[in-house]
Amino acid sequence: MILILGGTSEARALAAALVDRGDDVLSSLAGRVGDPALPAGRVRVGGFGGIAGLTSFLIENRVEAVIDATHPFAAEISANAAAATAATGSPLIRLVRPSWRGRPESGAWTWVDSVGAVLDVAPDAARPFLTTGRQSLAVFLPWADRGVVARVVDPPELDVPPAWTILRSRGPYALAGERDLMRRHAVDLLVTKDSGGTLTEAKLAAAADLGIPIVVVARPPSAAGLATVADVLAALHP
Repeated sequence: MILILGGTSEARALAAALVDRGDDVLSSLAGRVGDPALPAGRVRVGGFGGIAGLTSFLIENRVEAVIDATHPFAAEISANAAAATAATGSPLIRLVRPSWRGRPESGAWTWVDSVGAVLDVAPDAARPFLTTGRQSLAVFLPWADRGVVARVVDPPELDVPPAWTILRSRGPYALAGERDLMRRHAVDLLVTKDSGGTLTEAKLAAAADLGIPIVVVARPPSAAGLATVADVLAALHP
């Protein structure tokens, strides 16, 4: 059995390709997103119980290989996967979409190492547009008096300040729509994570078109020595 640690569009594409090839595939979703898009093949939802739980799962289910296709910022499960596969000797591949750091215009963006650091580099933003996910919203509560616009998939788990606007939607997003959204809400700062890929990249071009500054949270480092591929084809033929 091949275990895919998933939840991303790349994970779903990989699962479909492996199932079509005739492989026994199990995709594992964290369960943090309501009504997720389900991949082909068998699916489990929920955590493993840390490194020990994942190690036991690999042994008990005779997992032949693990493909970590989680979000670039899912650092905990990625670290657990590296540790568990090292303990069992199971092959591990990291499938992660290319970073936005390689874009020509990325040098004009402000890069920070954490979501919390955004507060330090954008003290004057009056109407920041947050696209860093609902789990990061608590970090921005010091901006309670600002006209924050936050886009999330699922409802926030905290009571947001009255001055904030919460937009619920799921990508992909088109350039024209992103420009219209930023104009409509008078956005003066875009805050995003370096998620990479194409599903949500239109916001970067829209902000650039409108002269809106961009702050990007850099990805956490990958485990040293981990075999990493950037597309489904490479994951199929490592």
